[in-house]
Amino acid sequence: MADRTVLDEALLERIAARAPEYDRGNRFFTEDLEELTAAGYLRAMVPAEFGGLGLTLRETAREQQRLAAAAPATALGVNMHLVWTGVAKVVHDRGLDFLDFLLEEAGAGEVLGFGISEAGNDLVLFGSRTEAVPQEDGGYRFTGTKVFTSLSPAWTRLGLFGLDTVSADAPKLVHAFIDREAAGYRILDDWDTLGQRATQSSTTVLDGVYAPPERVFRRLDPGPNPDPLIFGIFANFEVLLASVYTGIGARALELATASAHRRTSMRNGGAPLAHDPDIRWRIADAALAQDALAPQIDAIARDVDELADHGAQWFRKLVGVKVRATETARVVVDAAIRVSGGSSYANSSELSRLYRDVLAGMFHPSDDESAHSTVATALLGPLP
Repeated sequence: MADRTVLDEALLERIAARAPEYDRGNRFFTEDLEELTAAGYLRAMVPAEFGGLGLTLRETAREQQRLAAAAPATALGVNMHLVWTGVAKVVHDRGLDFLDFLLEEAGAGEVLGFGISEAGNDLVLFGSRTEAVPQEDGGYRFTGTKVFTSLSPAWTRLGLFGLDTVSADAPKLVHAFIDREAAGYRILDDWDTLGQRATQSSTTVLDGVYAPPERVFRRLDPGPNPDPLIFGIFANFEVLLASVYTGIGARALELATASAHRRTSMRNGGAPLAHDPDIRWRIADAALAQDALAPQIDAIARDVDELADHGAQWFRKLVGVKVRATETARVVVDAAIRVSGGSSYANSSELSRLYRDVLAGMFHPSDDESAHSTVATALLGPLP
């Protein structure tokens, strides 16, 4: 069956045209989100029986590469919603229904935010600085600070977690969703970053915000955990994140190639730089690195879709594809700037924006240090 697509070229062109202004104004991608919603893109991975388009992770990853080539920050922002729908799909595909409510709500048009990251928490999903206090009715109140909360201006449902230290079976990491209308949280106006500015991933301060019992969907032991929820988050987050940065690299390579044909050399009698052996080598070297990314993403996403069993090696594969994509994209963008010359140093240059956007890849989980630890443990076993 041919891959299904949602994003037509006219839509991608309009999104690309708005990207520079979002970046200059440090403004949320409101118009992009409206058009993507109208196109059904936020329902891409929601199964048809829940009102979605039923795309696979592999198909959605390919779409995210195309969207990121047009507007990296828009792709990264919408990524967080797509991750949650992908997590719910992974759980559903494996015969569990504890996130079916999320598929129903996403199918009905709710926008899902990701309130997981915390400053100084290098345990990521395996620990939390946020306090989760159980309530008599089975709900929880959460107090803490979440950073890099993408879609801050637009989410209608925010997924978060915190640590319950007082229940009889404590400690437990408690996962829940809150509604936008809930009391007890604040979104700070503090997103003023080097790149990925349109995501508006502001800090969210939780001041005892309440999640009712029907919105509390998982309680897990701290530490590494093979639970389907943890696998679903890792799988979708790492694959779709890798897709965004792969799209950035692809666009940078395209711009470098165009620049080499456009720029000329006085030293070589006005010949285009595309004839210069050094330039040709640099572009070819970047292409060799870039061309390895999409097939890796395809293969791993297909394995998630087809319920492949890689056992304890799954997390090694997932963190690997993320690190390779983000690090390779940074190298490719750097090469593109070297090929394109001093004009790419101007803020008005698209490559200048891609250079700033691609740097964010090193901060997303799993970071370089954590990824190496994961791979070493998978191959050598845990440290004594």
